[in-house]
Amino acid sequence: MKINLQDIAYGRVRAPDLDLAEKFLLDFGMLRAQRTDTALYMRGYGTGHHLHVTELGSPGVASLAFSVESREDLERATHIPGASAIEDINEPGGGQRVRLTEFNGICIEMVSDVERVNPTAFQMRVMNTIAAPNNRMNDTTVMPRNPAHVHRIGHAVIGTPDIEDTTRWFTEHLGMLISDTVYEGQKDNVLGNFLRIDKGATPVDHHTVLIARAPTAGLHHLSFEVSDIDDVMIGHEFLNNAGYTHLWGVSRHVQGGQIADYWVDPFGVMFEHWTDSDRIDAHHPHRYLTDEESEGPWGQIVTPKFKYHRLTPQVPWTPAGLKGRA
Repeated sequence: MKINLQDIAYGRVRAPDLDLAEKFLLDFGMLRAQRTDTALYMRGYGTGHHLHVTELGSPGVASLAFSVESREDLERATHIPGASAIEDINEPGGGQRVRLTEFNGICIEMVSDVERVNPTAFQMRVMNTIAAPNNRMNDTTVMPRNPAHVHRIGHAVIGTPDIEDTTRWFTEHLGMLISDTVYEGQKDNVLGNFLRIDKGATPVDHHTVLIARAPTAGLHHLSFEVSDIDDVMIGHEFLNNAGYTHLWGVSRHVQGGQIADYWVDPFGVMFEHWTDSDRIDAHHPHRYLTDEESEGPWGQIVTPKFKYHRLTPQVPWTPAGLKGRA
């Protein structure tokens, strides 16, 4: 039976210094949800309790989490080969989960009933356009030079030497659909598959997972939605002035259509700011594009340091301790 995926919920990584991890994530545009002695839970300006978890330890990706509609979906997930039983999430935000292992060995958490929170208000500058020239009347507010405003996690990119079997795992077990395939030369020489959630006639982001060809398996990057193009550029300037490593952007993508910008945290994990994604439903056709056709219409051309960035390796995962500071 179909598992009703709702969205990607959070990424869970490890880092040897939670103070340094928190400083980067605050500068990237997140807010602290809660912190313990051994884990940091960061949220955005939206309603999710947290959208990123950093556990104390050697750098690596511990899991990717996806929210499901109900406990019945968790029960269906327990029938996937290698699945855990349904278990309580004894961490900030609570909820229940089933743990799976995808084709490359990365832990996948299927989560339900995680706490929701009230959104956090912030100042936003409305844009005037040719079609709507009076959106911003009698408002000459200048946006401050602050971090961007992260709202939600949008997608994760997994690198793997075996695109076919990894894609099959997500489509067969999680019911994801292929939005776009990028290839080089012949169509069977696949460089990447962009996967989206199947919600029938309800529009969803163009992709929630990208499976990309890589010599080894691991996490390539985590992607987070910000308010608009102003927010992308404000975030770019703030991170650049703070001395963080920039990899690619600002650019407009072809697959997904996002305006995107890519940065690296102090431990080598890549993070993306994006805005303005294509939204498509389950009836949208599977598209094939060459690598050359995948170059966006404007912005920086994809850089080697982005394309060949060292993947964050998967690490064995057990839940973090909970005692510590709130």
